Amino acid sequence: MWIFDSVAREGVVDLWDCDGGSVRCHKEPFSPQFYLHLPDAHQHGEMLEGLESTHGAQACTFRTIFGELDGYAVVGDRAVAEAIEQQTSFSAQLFNVDVRRDQQYMAEHGIFPCGTADESRFTPDLKHDLTSIRIVVRGNPARATGIPPIDLTSDRVEHLTGDGQTILADLFSLVAATDPHVILFSDADIWVPRIVKRARYYGILLSISRTGRFRRMDARSYWSYGRMEHKEGAVIPDGRILIDTEQSFTYREGGLDSVLMGARLSGLSPNLVSRFTPGTLISSYEVYGALAQGIVVPFRKSDAEKVRQFADLRTSDKGGMMFQPRPGVYEDVHEIDFTSLYPSIIVYGNLSPETVGHPERPGFLPRVLDPLLQMRIMTKQLKKTQPQYAGVDAILKWMLVTCFGYTGYRNAKFGRIEVHEAITRRSRDILLQTKDIAEEMGFEVLHGIVDCLWVQGPGIQDFKVRVERETDLLTEMETYTWLVFLPMVDGCFGAYNRYFGRLDDGSVKVRGIAARRHDMPEYVRGMQQEMLTLMSQTATLAELIDLALPVEEIYRRYLTGLHMDEAKDFFITRRISRLKYAHRCLEVSAIEAYRNAGIDVAPGMKISYIVRDAKRYIVDTEWNASFIDPQFNQGLLEKARAEIAIRVRTSKIRNRHNKKTKGSENRTSAFFPDTLKIDPSIVQLADLVPDHALVCGFEKNACFDPFLYATVSPSLKKKIMAILLNLHSPLQLLL
Repeated sequence: MWIFDSVAREGVVDLWDCDGGSVRCHKEPFSPQFYLHLPDAHQHGEMLEGLESTHGAQACTFRTIFGELDGYAVVGDRAVAEAIEQQTSFSAQLFNVDVRRDQQYMAEHGIFPCGTADESRFTPDLKHDLTSIRIVVRGNPARATGIPPIDLTSDRVEHLTGDGQTILADLFSLVAATDPHVILFSDADIWVPRIVKRARYYGILLSISRTGRFRRMDARSYWSYGRMEHKEGAVIPDGRILIDTEQSFTYREGGLDSVLMGARLSGLSPNLVSRFTPGTLISSYEVYGALAQGIVVPFRKSDAEKVRQFADLRTSDKGGMMFQPRPGVYEDVHEIDFTSLYPSIIVYGNLSPETVGHPERPGFLPRVLDPLLQMRIMTKQLKKTQPQYAGVDAILKWMLVTCFGYTGYRNAKFGRIEVHEAITRRSRDILLQTKDIAEEMGFEVLHGIVDCLWVQGPGIQDFKVRVERETDLLTEMETYTWLVFLPMVDGCFGAYNRYFGRLDDGSVKVRGIAARRHDMPEYVRGMQQEMLTLMSQTATLAELIDLALPVEEIYRRYLTGLHMDEAKDFFITRRISRLKYAHRCLEVSAIEAYRNAGIDVAPGMKISYIVRDAKRYIVDTEWNASFIDPQFNQGLLEKARAEIAIRVRTSKIRNRHNKKTKGSENRTSAFFPDTLKIDPSIVQLADLVPDHALVCGFEKNACFDPFLYATVSPSLKKKIMAILLNLHSPLQLLL
């Protein structure tokens, strides 16, 4: 049996099987029990008698990750369980209450989705004969009221046009004729509910579902990793995999293989996997693992964080270790990155809720995460030479990334804050140990973030071997021919997560700059990406310096094109965290524009708009824009240029008499006009603004970085300008 869809309804689990080519639905009777433990059962004798007579409650013993408990098995649903909680004043411990029944059935019967009985769940090889079609609706889902033209692609492309009834009749006729297992549908979770509702009105057979039935998921907004997210409601058909290719994170990251592997590992239908976050998938994976081992899953956490002394919190809850870099450009830099550091710490350190205080016990989390970790180690190597494994590797990566966060999540089924703290404590020790090894071997440590370290020096392979030997952890190595660490906004210190550099294979790796930010207009990202592409052709620092003028020409060309390019290239897309703001801002105007267009907005939604007048906070929606604010977008271009312009302070800076300044070797300098390289007044500025990245003093001479000046805070700009005015510096005229 090769299960590609599953759903539990009214005491029956439907398993959709396509093994052998034909599609069959196996209906399996299943009325599972949940489990109840009472600290003092004698206090609730009357309730237990009622449960025995109405829900078949029976005394039993069951396993938790902490050990066995005596209690009762009860045949009932969540409503019964919540009534028990109320009657016992929440002293009852309940298990297996909110487990998905189709997942539970498969776990208890040793089967799983997207694989056959003779396959391992943990093989990276996905073998299937699924057929698919792709559907695109030619219209803006936020605005369209009728049914726009639709394109359907299978063996050929079909363009469906006409009135709404004709389009839908043709669409469902083609779906029935092609009879696909998978439907890849852009914005499916917005369009399909409308299409289904309209088709029912017209009396059209809903062939998108093999039974004509649909499951519904409600829309919701929620916080995840410090930001508000929004998930659209969904209508999910029976017997087909319907993937929203626009909204599905799992599909965007790794394609269909990523979705299918997520289903195989978590025990969930691919329909759900494509709509769930990696955090929900790792939690579901742990639940499946527990059920398969005969371990019950808690309904509510009973081991929440206890009150602790503040001094204890300061000692324990420090998070990951980071070293602050010095802004500048560096040659021949090596980045050593631990492979799946946090999951490795869990597995090899035997960290699990039940091992806190009892390290001799074999832990549940290490046991279930170990095969996932070994699989990721394998696919990370395989994808380098065999691209077909990239999708599988993507889902493994994200599930393992989130497994750490879920150990500290207050509602995690198998989480505990002490485990979370133990993981970060061990990670800090590992990074410090790696730093000490590097310095002992003569390397210069430039930067470090949690699980990776940037160093300079010869003998990098020997360093890698020693780190792996002494930490018992696997590492990956990348080498940059040159690497730029950018400053923080105030310019004083290096930013932890803003850098870019050229790898030795000629590609450019970027983090935290405009080219990578989704809330920057495409026009701005395009300019910076063009600059980076040009820079990727330079293998040395000297070659990089020679690109000052070509890079500046790119900026000038984009600056000139502000008035000539199409408005669509200046859309800003942002995720709104709330609907009410304390101060007037562009997001407020964008929310109002959406509402005026009759579109409901919710926290966590992404909205797109063009800034027409930034000073008056006037914006236009993406479908109603024709003009842009040139000054506002010029400011974005200047900031993007400044990020790239912060480069090398030339290795041989000369003073105004063309004599090399003593001690200036190996310094770095931004791309700026020669007239700004040396100014005697800057020496005094350097004294007044010490250790600032804006001012680079070399003994009694100094240089100034005007591009960085454009990125600093307004208050710091005023301070610097006041100093320059007082010194009668020519820089005041240029800034």
